[in-house]
Amino acid sequence: MTVTVLGISGSPHRHGNTETLLDSFLEGAQAAGATVEKVVLKDLEYSPCRGCNACHKNGECVVKDDAILLFDKILASDCIAVASPIYTMGITAELKGVIDRGQYLWARKFILKTLYFPDEHIKHHKGLFISTAGQNWDHVFDGAFPAITAIFNGTGFEYYDNIIANNMDEFKGIKNHPTALKEAFFKGQKVVGVLEKLKSG
Repeated sequence: MTVTVLGISGSPHRHGNTETLLDSFLEGAQAAGATVEKVVLKDLEYSPCRGCNACHKNGECVVKDDAILLFDKILASDCIAVASPIYTMGITAELKGVIDRGQYLWARKFILKTLYFPDEHIKHHKGLFISTAGQNWDHVFDGAFPAITAIFNGTGFEYYDNIIANNMDEFKGIKNHPTALKEAFFKGQKVVGVLEKLKSG
């Protein structure tokens, strides 16, 4: 069976540093034989979570928009690559808005007990975080990791790896970084190989 890889671009800036890094990852995955798709959050129509807790009663979100369709795609994928530049020491509002909308899955898992991801399922589903930052601080990505961990946990994915590159201001863009694009391509190939072995095993 072919490995399916979904890339999610959370940047409001099209074809910038982070989306370019995501594209390189997806190219690597495709070169390894995966079926790839990229979703650009900027192009979707969705609203933030209302905090109404209606999903706590039946596990369904009352807001029917593109966020629910995106979660359907996530749940149907073998690998997801969630990409966001660092804005004010965290992920973008576009991506955070989507992650919050996954509350209905949280309700199914922890309140209604109707959704459960066994360890074997999680092992066969890999999530990667892709990000760039202008500053060269080592800790510049730290604020993003909890939200990324939350979306992977909530959708049954193992937090497999990060593809991150800081100091974009000094490099003047990802295309001038000496290793990041090659690393992303290689990691795209690698994760597909890992998932293919798991599928065949």
